[in-house]
Amino acid sequence: MRSLGLDVGDSRTGVAISDPQGILATPLTVLASRDDDALINDILRLIERHNVGRVVVGLPRRLNGELGKQADKVTAFSDKLSCLAKERNLDQLDIQLWDERLSTKAAERLKADGGRAGKLRHGTKRRTRSHSFSVRAGLDAIAAAFILQGFLDSRRLGNSEGS
Repeated sequence: MRSLGLDVGDSRTGVAISDPQGILATPLTVLASRDDDALINDILRLIERHNVGRVVVGLPRRLNGELGKQADKVTAFSDKLSCLAKERNLDQLDIQLWDERLSTKAAERLKADGGRAGKLRHGTKRRTRSHSFSVRAGLDAIAAAFILQGFLDSRRLGNSEGS
C-alpha cells in the first residue's frame, strides 16, 4: 500500500510518498499552507491521484517528548483531514500521527552532505508543473520523507512507538 508523509508547517507542508510496496519514501512536493481547507483539498487530490491508503502526519514533539501548541494544531489538522476524507468516500484511508522530532535537522544534514532536493512536483489549483524550490522548501519535502521512512521502517521491524 502506498503511503503519503506530511510535514505540516504554518507556511508550507512537505509531502513525501512511498513506493507501492511501502518500503521506500521519496520527497514528492511542497504545498502552500494557505488555509486548512485548501491544503486538505490539495492533499486529498494527491491521495486520489496516487492511490494512497495511508497518510503519516509528522507530530511535533519537544525534545523531552511532550506535546506543545504546534502538536495541537497538527492533531486538529489530522482530525479535519480524516473528516474531509470520509466526505469524499475515502473511508478506508488510514491516518497516523508519527513523532517527527529531528526530521528537519536530519534533512538539513542530508542537504549539507550533498543530497539534493532537486525538482519537486508542486500542485496548484489550476495546474501542476515542476518548479525549482528554495532550499528551505525542498527541506520540507525531505523532512516529510524522513518522517514517512521512519514510520515505514518501524512497521517493517514490528515497532509502533512513533506517536
